[in-house]
Amino acid sequence: MIIQHETVDLETPTGTMRTYVYRPVDEGHYPAIIFYSEIFQQTAPIARSAAIMAGHGFVVLVPEVAHELNPIGTVLAYDDVGKEKGNNDKFTKPLKDHDTDTQAMIDFLQTRPYYSGKVGSMGVCLGGHLAFRAALNPALGAACCLYATDLHSNTLPAPDEDQTLARATEIQGELLMIWGRQDPHVPDTPRATINQALRDAECRFSWLEVNGQHAFMRDEGERYDPELALQCYQMAVNLFRRTLR
Repeated sequence: MIIQHETVDLETPTGTMRTYVYRPVDEGHYPAIIFYSEIFQQTAPIARSAAIMAGHGFVVLVPEVAHELNPIGTVLAYDDVGKEKGNNDKFTKPLKDHDTDTQAMIDFLQTRPYYSGKVGSMGVCLGGHLAFRAALNPALGAACCLYATDLHSNTLPAPDEDQTLARATEIQGELLMIWGRQDPHVPDTPRATINQALRDAECRFSWLEVNGQHAFMRDEGERYDPELALQCYQMAVNLFRRTLR
């Protein structure tokens, strides 16, 4: 599908959140995917990922995940300075503020004539965690979470009772959890912990571990694996076509 791109500024309880919208050019009603980025916000690889998903017949929203902590339009570089700033933002923003960001995007979608009424979430790295977190919202029908960080460690700012994995029983939609076995951020034991937590919560989920490093989906840098990325895109498309249509 040919797609178009626009930028909207959404008001949230914690300030204005720039959100990038990718959607098919053809008129119609399309399900939506909220695509959560890494700590670097909407970099060129994230924009290309969003475009790929939109081209399969989805409205894709990419929010600036740390909009409270940066000027509108901020994109952090894939270098040590960008990583330090992004990690500081990650450990500063409370999880509850991500929840209200998610609701603001759902509210926006409900005003759009091209929206079908069905929404899911997808994300990489921090965004994988936020896609999982978004699935706590009952409006979400599915979530594709790629190498989600900090689920097992409970290190993002929140009271103990509000840590994301502890609330897995609230998830009503279907999960697709994808991991790189060579990812040092979520090694074997933490992955097993997450898997068991999802089983204990009786979540509906699929689980895939591939021989890939952290950020193997990012089409810049030495860790990119095009074949694995293509496989994962197809799995995500299949998930959302089945659950959101």
